[in-house]
Amino acid sequence: MASLSSDEWRAICDKFTNAQNLTDVESRKDPDNDPFRSKYKARELLREIYCSLKNFEAGDGEEDSGGESGDQRPKEPPVDGQREDVFGQGFSGDSPAGLRAAKLGAVEYYLGVNHVDTEELSAGQEHLMNCMKLLERCRVSSENVSLFIHVRNQLGILWAGRDETETAQGFLETAESIYQRYMKEDGSPPTDMTEYFTTEEKLLTHQERTKRFELAYTHTMYYLAQVYKNLGETERAATYCHSTLQRQLQLNQFSPMEWALNAATLSQYYITKGRYMEGRHCLAAATVISGLAGEVPSEAAAQESETECERREQLRQKRAEIARCWIKYGLNLLQDAKKLLEDNIGELDSDRQEELKRARRREEEEEEKGRKSALLFGSEDTFDSIASLEEKVPCLLPLDFTEARAVFLVGQTYVTQAKEYFQMDGYVTDHIEILQDHSSMFRGLAFFEEDLERRCKMHKRRVDMLEPVCNDLNSQYYLMIRRQMMFELAETYNEMMDLKLTLANRQADTESLDNHTIKKFNSLCSASAKYFQMFLDSLCSPEGKSPEHLEEEVLRPALVARFRVARLHSQLISSVPTMQLDNLNRSLENYKYVVEYCDAHPEAVAAVETELELSREMAGLLPLKINRLKARMAENN
Repeated sequence: MASLSSDEWRAICDKFTNAQNLTDVESRKDPDNDPFRSKYKARELLREIYCSLKNFEAGDGEEDSGGESGDQRPKEPPVDGQREDVFGQGFSGDSPAGLRAAKLGAVEYYLGVNHVDTEELSAGQEHLMNCMKLLERCRVSSENVSLFIHVRNQLGILWAGRDETETAQGFLETAESIYQRYMKEDGSPPTDMTEYFTTEEKLLTHQERTKRFELAYTHTMYYLAQVYKNLGETERAATYCHSTLQRQLQLNQFSPMEWALNAATLSQYYITKGRYMEGRHCLAAATVISGLAGEVPSEAAAQESETECERREQLRQKRAEIARCWIKYGLNLLQDAKKLLEDNIGELDSDRQEELKRARRREEEEEEKGRKSALLFGSEDTFDSIASLEEKVPCLLPLDFTEARAVFLVGQTYVTQAKEYFQMDGYVTDHIEILQDHSSMFRGLAFFEEDLERRCKMHKRRVDMLEPVCNDLNSQYYLMIRRQMMFELAETYNEMMDLKLTLANRQADTESLDNHTIKKFNSLCSASAKYFQMFLDSLCSPEGKSPEHLEEEVLRPALVARFRVARLHSQLISSVPTMQLDNLNRSLENYKYVVEYCDAHPEAVAAVETELELSREMAGLLPLKINRLKARMAENN
């Protein structure tokens, strides 16, 4: 067999170094009209290396199985077409045949990645499968384990990009199991693929080998997180995402803002599952790590350079997005607490509150243990900063006003931050969603407030926040958002009206309400009816005709709005009989609409069972009341 002289080997190593440099460095400078110029040059060098290896190392009776084409898709995706025992059969990794297969396999791997990068996916897949075939003849060992994992990572990405998620899953899960078994059975820092073409004096240190190998496995976990997410296995996806983020910190291989956004996004999964401790940990880590990206450049610096201007904009935007995740954290904490503590009429159940407070005292010691066993983020540099930020934010469901206020104030701080970036001018939908979340936080806090006057003031803050924006919005472009806001304003005025009536009834019966109270009550009642009616009008045709059939997404809101308008008109207080009659007639008309619509569309009944039952009752009672009023009016004439 022909063997390579040291000069010939050095020439191959130089070509490989040049190919790597063209791929990683020079390609970034390629012009827009020839974006793959450096990648194509690198490909030529890789092909030359492949030919040299084949020429010099052919003729020893070992056939190599590279270069086959055809359908390269594995026949059994769950095991990715690989023999199950990749550790026990075939050439030893450090034998001449094993090393030759690994070197040829590595060139096939780099050619595969090169074709994928230049958007030639089928050719890329063929080279990657050739690499797999060469490796099939070898046992997994420290000489080739890195290549075993890298090629599966690449095939996993390739198939995921084609929406063949289960095929991708097969490659990636095999990569994961190879890593785990290698670490259990050997665990020594393995050869990096670049070292196949490196002269003796340039070999990597053990530390660098370990870091690169661990990074390859971190990529496996990252891609598996995406795969599980696409398969709807959200819990598994979250676990892999959490581990990926943790490993990136440990290996110090991450971009601070990208890492922080991923951690903040993961927090939203934990929040929806009621796992606020983990959610808070992710957000605290996101805030601390985003700080590593440095200060937002000043506007003066940003004006001097386009790059600084872009960087300033990106940092501001991403930090505002993290602030929005904190807002959702506070809001969900308040809403979950409300659901847990409210009775059947939506008020705070004090017995349940006491029971939960007793249970919490028992659980506090357990919580401390659980906290320590949670998967924590951080390195020595950041751990203390993350922990001290966490200490300032509650993670237990608030059980009284003081606790709820602490959660509210955290959320409100981040509302201010988020609004600084997402301003009305340029970010209409984002700005309004932040306002709506702020309003919902006030609503959550009001639930815990025992003083009804103060509770009413909180709802007034919601109105002051939403009303001007709702009235200024262009109904043509922002119809859906306006509808949401009209409905929320109508409900908020309704809550204020109920609170005012409760307060008045505590002081005197309705018959002897003073004029000021009646005026205030009627004003809130009319405002609520006005916004419910605006919502209903927004569903009408340009000629003002109500729809014969309500679409599913507006069915319940539309019928509830009708029911509320009916109820509000019957509650208006007036000493003028003609006005009383007008209000009662409008009330009856709306109750009848709910009944008649549900009779004509039986599928709507399930959406408004309670409202329908009361509407039927009132549609029967109101005509009697109207007739009595008419009779009294006739007597007085």
